[in-house]
Amino acid sequence: MANRLSPRQILDHLVAFPTVSRDSNLPLIDWVESYLASHGIRAGRHWNEDGRKAALFAHVGPMVEGGVILSGHTDVVPVDGQTWASDPWTVTERDGRLYGRGTCDMKGFDALAIWALVEGHSRGLRRPLQIALSYDEETGCMGAPPLIAALQAAFPKAEVAIIGEPSRMKAVNGHKGGAGYRVHVRGFEVHSSLLPQGVSAIMEAARLIMWANERNAENRAKAPSAVAALFDPPFTTLHTGMISGGTAHNITAADCRYVMEFRVVPGERPEDWCEAFEAEVAKLRAAIQTVRPEADVLLERFFDVPPLVPEANGAAEGLVRRLTGDNATHVVSYGTEAGHFQAVGISSIVCGPGDIAQAHQADEYLELSEFLAGQAFMEKLLADLS
Repeated sequence: MANRLSPRQILDHLVAFPTVSRDSNLPLIDWVESYLASHGIRAGRHWNEDGRKAALFAHVGPMVEGGVILSGHTDVVPVDGQTWASDPWTVTERDGRLYGRGTCDMKGFDALAIWALVEGHSRGLRRPLQIALSYDEETGCMGAPPLIAALQAAFPKAEVAIIGEPSRMKAVNGHKGGAGYRVHVRGFEVHSSLLPQGVSAIMEAARLIMWANERNAENRAKAPSAVAALFDPPFTTLHTGMISGGTAHNITAADCRYVMEFRVVPGERPEDWCEAFEAEVAKLRAAIQTVRPEADVLLERFFDVPPLVPEANGAAEGLVRRLTGDNATHVVSYGTEAGHFQAVGISSIVCGPGDIAQAHQADEYLELSEFLAGQAFMEKLLADLS
C-alpha cells in the first residue's frame, strides 16, 4: 500500500524543488504526478510551448459537474542577492515558523491541496474535488488560461475555484486586474547639439511615461465606484518601475527600454487601458517617424490578469465563509489567477494560509499555526463534499 504523506511531508518535498520561474518545474510535476498515481489518482498535464514546464490537474470523486477546484502555482521567485539564515530549498522550522522559498507563496497551499486530494479519494466524495497546479504565475499568470482550458476539456466543469494565495485564511473576494508591456523606443543618434535632427529614445519614452502620470492624476481625482472604493488605492494605477537606455550625455539615445504596467480596479477592463496606451504609442510613433523613418516604438505585452469581481451571492464566497466563519469583506490590489477562473464562469475566491507580506522575501516563512489552520480548512471542505 502506498505511503500516505502528511501535509508537512509533502511541503518538504515541494520546497526541495527550486522551481524558479526562469527554470523548469518538471521535477516537481513528475514527483506530484507519481505520488498521486501511487494512490490511484490519474493526473493530466498541459505543457508550455518549449516543453520545459508543465501544469498538472487531477479529479477525484464522481465525474459530475459542480465540484471544487483547489488552485495553486508551482513557480517561485529567485533567491538571488538575498541573504538567508537557512537553506531556502529546505523547510526549516524555528520559532513556530516554517522557513523556505515558497512556503508562504504558495507551496504551503499546494501541499494542503495535494493532501486533500489524496484524502478525498480514499474517503469517497459525493461532490468532485479537483486540483490545478500552474506554471508562470509569478511572471504574469501566463500559465493559468491554458491550464484552465485543459482542465475543463478533461473533467466536468467545477462550480467553485479556491485560489490559495496567502490571505491568512481570510475570504478575499476581489482583486485588481493587470496588464504589462515591455516597451522599446528606438531613436536615432546625433550629437545633442543637433537635437532636432535626431530622435532621443529616452526623451520620447518620457512622453509616454508622462501620459501615464496624467492618467494617474485623473483617476485619483475621480469619485470611485462602490467596488473601487473597497481598494487601496481606490483607482486604476499606471506605473513604470524599470527603465534603461542611452550611451552618453551628449548623444541622443538610440534606444530606451522600460516596462509599463496597469493595475485595474474591477468594473474597468484592462483591455480598455491597453487600447488607450497603444493608441498613444501609435501617435508617438507617427510623430517620431516624421523626423527619422527608422525611429519606432515596439511593444511586447507580457502579462494579462483579469480582475476578480466580488460576486453577489457567489458560490465560492458562500462556501469559504461557511468553512472559515469569516464574514468580513477583503479585497487586495495585487492580482491572482482567480480572475482567469471567474472569466470562464467558475465562481472564484482567494483563500490560503500565510501573509502576503512574507512573499518573495529573504527568509520567507509560513506560520505553523497558519499551516495547521489550512489543514483544518481542508478537513472541513472534505466533510462538506462528502
